[in-house]
Amino acid sequence: MISSQQYCPIVACAVCEDPAAGPYHRHWFVVDAADRLVTRQSQPRLAEVEIAIRFGYLAIRGPGMLRMDIPLDVIEDDDSIVRQVVVGSQRVKIVDEGDLAAAWVSNFLGTPSRLVKVHPDVATVMWPEGA
Repeated sequence: MISSQQYCPIVACAVCEDPAAGPYHRHWFVVDAADRLVTRQSQPRLAEVEIAIRFGYLAIRGPGMLRMDIPLDVIEDDDSIVRQVVVGSQRVKIVDEGDLAAAWVSNFLGTPSRLVKVHPDVATVMWPEGA
């Protein structure tokens, strides 16, 4: 359970206690090759991914991996990286973070995966229990 002082910018990854992470709580998540949400139940290693907010970037670290930085506030105007994925029983409009982020998360988890973020047009995501 996440307390009101803890934030999880990437769903199912380690929590971050930095208040700067508050606006980005559950902003990103990982999908598998079938574009379905990856949870800790299906990939327990997600809990090992540490998150920090640094100088306008989401800094992602995992054991044995180099740090990867993702820009926090990007204007989403490239429709080629926007699509829909499945989160529980809901289809959610997302923005794909690209091949470098996909390679990082795929290498870390040992299975084809992609890092995506909830599109700014999406009002609410109904996260399944355990996500």
